[in-house]
Amino acid sequence: MSTLVWGAFLGGVGGAGLVLVVLRVAVLRRPQLADRVLPYLRDLPVRDQPPAVRAMSSSPTSAAAGIFGPVLRSAADLVERVLGGSTSVRRRLQRAGLDRTVQELRIEQVLWGLVGFGAAAGLSLVRSLGGVGGPGSALVLCVLGFVLGVFLRDNRLSAQVRTRERQILTEFPTIAELLALSVAAGESPVSALDRVVRRSHGALSQDLAGVLGRVRTGEPVGQAFESLARSTGLPIVARFATGITVAMERGTPLADVLHAQAADVREAGRRLLIETAARKEIAMMAPVVFFVLPVTILFAFYPGVLGLRLTTP
Repeated sequence: MSTLVWGAFLGGVGGAGLVLVVLRVAVLRRPQLADRVLPYLRDLPVRDQPPAVRAMSSSPTSAAAGIFGPVLRSAADLVERVLGGSTSVRRRLQRAGLDRTVQELRIEQVLWGLVGFGAAAGLSLVRSLGGVGGPGSALVLCVLGFVLGVFLRDNRLSAQVRTRERQILTEFPTIAELLALSVAAGESPVSALDRVVRRSHGALSQDLAGVLGRVRTGEPVGQAFESLARSTGLPIVARFATGITVAMERGTPLADVLHAQAADVREAGRRLLIETAARKEIAMMAPVVFFVLPVTILFAFYPGVLGLRLTTP
């Protein structure tokens, strides 16, 4: 066969593959029934809904899983068997506020690993073109790139958890004060919670919206806040949920409890800021000692040294 025939054949195969990928992506991006119905169902927690009712995700991971589903799921199952810890991963996903399953996260880890594998393969190719390294070192480098990508996604999840927890700590005093004001104005705890959730936006508001959704589906208020206390990774939020539960069960003035907790959080934030400043004090001296001070000495003594050189016979 001539080169022209081979070129036409390979071009046709590549074009057909591209058309299939475009058609599949178009199907995945088509609005689902859940996407059209769920916005009209207020305050229903997404995590507690059955899989058939949950909205289909349109993330790149879901698109990749839809196109290369069996291969990616097999690789994700292999990563799950090697790493384990699905309970810890599920808890971190919940604390990070990510509406994803453990398998979806494993698929993301596989994708990150493939990116690391591709980067390592490109580096190995450049090294081989320069006459450095052999096939064994290239294989080891590619494997290390894949493993590094997998662990980087796990580290990214932990960073997302820490970021969301910092946001919750920042929002907590304001949310607690708003709840206390609403309760002191005569509203019930559920009505106050509804008002605060509708008027605020943030990580803590999302958690309280989940609590409100569970309450409106028939779960007792104390049990809903106990679920929040068990799921959160912040002791302050756990004490907040437990304090509301105890106040409602024993008749303690809820507004006073909320004001006291908000004051405690502000005081804890003030102490943390002072401790952070004390730790950073030594680090702040490094640029002064190693950069500013030598330049100052140079500007102070260099004219004198230059004058001595000019006056020396």
